[in-house]
Amino acid sequence: MLEIKNLHVKLEDEDKVILKGMNLTVETGKVHAIMGPNGSGKSTMSYVLSGRDGYEVTDGSAKLGDTELLDLEPEERAAAGLFLAFQYPVEIPGVGNMTFLRTALNAQRKARGEEELSAGEFLKLVRAKAKTLKIDADMLKRPVNVGFSGGEKKRNEILQMAMLEPKMCILDETDSGLDVDAMRLVADGVNALRSPDRSFLVITHYQRLLDHIKPDVVHIMADGRILQTGGPELALEVEKNGYAEILAAHGLTEAK
Repeated sequence: MLEIKNLHVKLEDEDKVILKGMNLTVETGKVHAIMGPNGSGKSTMSYVLSGRDGYEVTDGSAKLGDTELLDLEPEERAAAGLFLAFQYPVEIPGVGNMTFLRTALNAQRKARGEEELSAGEFLKLVRAKAKTLKIDADMLKRPVNVGFSGGEKKRNEILQMAMLEPKMCILDETDSGLDVDAMRLVADGVNALRSPDRSFLVITHYQRLLDHIKPDVVHIMADGRILQTGGPELALEVEKNGYAEILAAHGLTEAK
């Protein structure tokens, strides 16, 4: 599904190197989690994959299936099946949720050569998705994320994910700023979208999210690369002992 090979990335206007030969493979239908100290490059990786400005790829590749993501514009990456859920979803005053969702969905369908949904077809679909995710219909009538709580913003992103049906979903610290109940609701939404054809890459600092979104594989990232890979027990080990031992095994004393 997603294969990153020897990815090197620096800031576009500076010499600061952030990703230093990152390698990662996420198989179809699997959930992978990435944990690591602050400054490890976790969010940078998600930004680079989605095509955010401000970064320069100096070496390496990132493929979604047979498609080289780094050759595509951000909207083309989305149409290819990539979805990024932001750590801090933005508000879009004046743009209704329904308008936003229909525009995004039909833009992707058009890019893939599919017929756009009519207003009636879209309304039926979005109501069904919202019901499945237990999202109040009132949220659909409001401007995108305006006046939403942290939990509502994250759940709104899960609804976007459900509507767009991406192949590869990257969740960048989705649990950030959420209380226990809100985190559980968001995790339930993510779990409802798990399927044999869809993969997830969950970026988090905390084991608590992984109590609800059970990963198949856990990676520890620091100094711009993956240092260690294991099963769910690796996250429990980090929760108990921290990163010091793993960093020391690679000649690191702190995230750089």
